[in-house]
Amino acid sequence: MKIDALMLDPKDNVVTCVRDVEAGETVCYRKDDEFLNVDAKESIPFGHKIALQDLAQEEAVYKYGELIGKTNRPVGKGCLVDHTNIYSVPRDYESEYVQG
Repeated sequence: MKIDALMLDPKDNVVTCVRDVEAGETVCYRKDDEFLNVDAKESIPFGHKIALQDLAQEEAVYKYGELIGKTNRPVGKGCLVDHTNIYSVPRDYESEYVQG
């Protein structure tokens, strides 16, 4: 099975495309031991993210299992997720720091 995108953590709601994807193509990715697909609704450049579900405005976006931002408008399943439709949110990194 050919993988078109990488899921970095099972709770991610986006995957990163490892090739240029044209609108209408099916994108295959792996979640744990399962191969899943999402249909691209628009072109997704290599190295960019595609939404795995419909994301409402102000919805949290997860990559690496971490919050990477929130949507500034609705983003449909299969659409490009990038700087035009998400924004960074402040995090309290000190509270996340694990002392050794």
